[in-house]
Amino acid sequence: MTGAPGAARDRLAQLAAEHGTTIRSLVEDLAQGTPTQAEYAERAELARAELASALGSAPSPEAEARAKALLERLGGAAHSSQAAA
Repeated sequence: MTGAPGAARDRLAQLAAEHGTTIRSLVEDLAQGTPTQAEYAERAELARAELASALGSAPSPEAEARAKALLERLGGAAHSSQAAA
């Protein structure tokens, strides 16, 4: 997000007001609810282990890439539909 100085603060203030909270609380919720890269990697490894246990083998790198692309497309579709709402 780029723009005039204070634009990010103004947007955070608007979002906080719409959610009935403060900027501080909004940022704290974001920080607590957003996984770090290490946490994402740990979740991915756990998912691979679960799949290997259920299927008898781990998914191939190609299957993982297809699944990741699908999730990214679905995530983009979710963001697009939220913007239209």
